[in-house]
Amino acid sequence: MKDSISREQARTEAVNNSTAEISKVAVTAIGIGAGLIGVWAVACIIAGISSSGGSVELVSNFFKAITG
Repeated sequence: MKDSISREQARTEAVNNSTAEISKVAVTAIGIGAGLIGVWAVACIIAGISSSGGSVELVSNFFKAITG
């Protein structure tokens, strides 16, 4: 009886540990994805500023594009 309880506890701990590891991997993957998206956004803003001639021109061109 005592042996079966200890085996069940070991199984439960193994399931909990594997679930925690899967969660850590998922959080890390989501964090890396968010970081890459952030870097891409900054690169796009820098490219937009350089192609429009400056930050003021970027904003004015943005409003021209929205209003038509």
